[in-house]
Amino acid sequence: MASSAAALVVPATKEQPTHPFPSFLHRSFLADQYRLQNKFSETKFIFPNAPSIPITVNMGMRMPGWYDISDIGDLANRSSEDEPGILRSQKVFHALIAEEIAAGIPTERIVLGGFSQGGAMSLLAGITCPTKLGGIFGLSSYLLLRDKVQSLVPAESPNKGTGIFMGHGDSDPIVRYEWGQQTAAKLQEWGWKVDFRTYPGLVHSAAPQEIDDLEKYLMEKIPEVGDKPLAGGSGS
Repeated sequence: MASSAAALVVPATKEQPTHPFPSFLHRSFLADQYRLQNKFSETKFIFPNAPSIPITVNMGMRMPGWYDISDIGDLANRSSEDEPGILRSQKVFHALIAEEIAAGIPTERIVLGGFSQGGAMSLLAGITCPTKLGGIFGLSSYLLLRDKVQSLVPAESPNKGTGIFMGHGDSDPIVRYEWGQQTAAKLQEWGWKVDFRTYPGLVHSAAPQEIDDLEKYLMEKIPEVGDKPLAGGSGS
C-alpha cells in the first residue's frame, strides 16, 4: 500500500476554514516547486518517490523510475512498454489519492501532474482514476498503454470533463514532440478535453512560459478560497 510517508510533502502555509488542498507533482518537477508554492499557499504539494528499479537503457543499473524503459529512442513503442511496472505505479498513484480523500480533502481540489515519466504516469493515472479530480497535467510526456488504456478507464468516468493541460517543447530529443501531439489528439478523439501548448525551441525541460501557463491552469482548477493562516505557518 502506498503511503504519503514515502513522499516528499510540502505543507500548505495557509488553510481555508475547512481543508487544505493537495496537488500531486513529481520530483522531476521539483525545481519549480518553490515558485508554485508561493503562488498556491493553500496547496499541499506531494512529490511521490519513484522506487529504485533496474532501467534497461541504463545498462540495467538501478535508478528511480515509475517503470522500465528499454529504448530511449522509441518510448512510444507499444511492444517495449513495461506494462507490469506501469500498472503497479498506477495503483500507487490511485492509493495516494485515496489517502488524501480519506483525510477529508475534496476530490475536486486534487490535481495530478508531472514532467516526463512522471507526467506520463499522471496522464494514465488521471484518466483511469475512479474518483473525480480537479485537474490533470503532463509536461513533456506521452500516453502509456495506448492500445489498452480505454479498457482501464471507468465506464462512467468522472474525469471526462476534467480539463487536461499538456505542454511540450518542439525540440525535445527524449520524449519527441510528435508523441505529445499524438497523445493530445488521441485523448481528444476519445472525448477528453485537452489544452496542448507548444514551446518553440524547448528541449526536454520546462520553460518559464510553460510554468506561467501551468500556473494559470492551476489557478483556474484550484483557486485560493481562504485567508486563514495555518497555526505556526509562515502565513501567521
